[in-house]
Amino acid sequence: MTAIDFSTGTSLPAVGGAPATRLRLTVRGRRVLAFLASIPAVIALSVAIVSGGGALASGEGSAPAGTFAEVTVMPGDTLWSIAEEAAPGADPRDVVDAIVRLNALPSGALAVGQTLALPAEYSAGQ
Repeated sequence: MTAIDFSTGTSLPAVGGAPATRLRLTVRGRRVLAFLASIPAVIALSVAIVSGGGALASGEGSAPAGTFAEVTVMPGDTLWSIAEEAAPGADPRDVVDAIVRLNALPSGALAVGQTLALPAEYSAGQ
């Protein structure tokens, strides 16, 4: 009968007796680590340039001086009520959209005392 021995001839050291080894990074390893660490910064910068920088440079959304009237938000006012009052004969959805674009509003929430610019085409009612 033949016996097969799968042992490698080495034994594992005891838990308490294992010498501590330090991880050593080569020059190539440091370069790779620096490259990988810089990827998120490059992506963030690219996104900022593509999305934010273009809008700031183009000047879209800013109206020339004198092409709008102003209204101060009173208690109970909504964009819809301001739009209906500013342009009674126009579709309020179009007027609300124009007010939001002109004032660069992030949402429809208004604060009492806030000053809103109304586009000249709709400010005749004010």
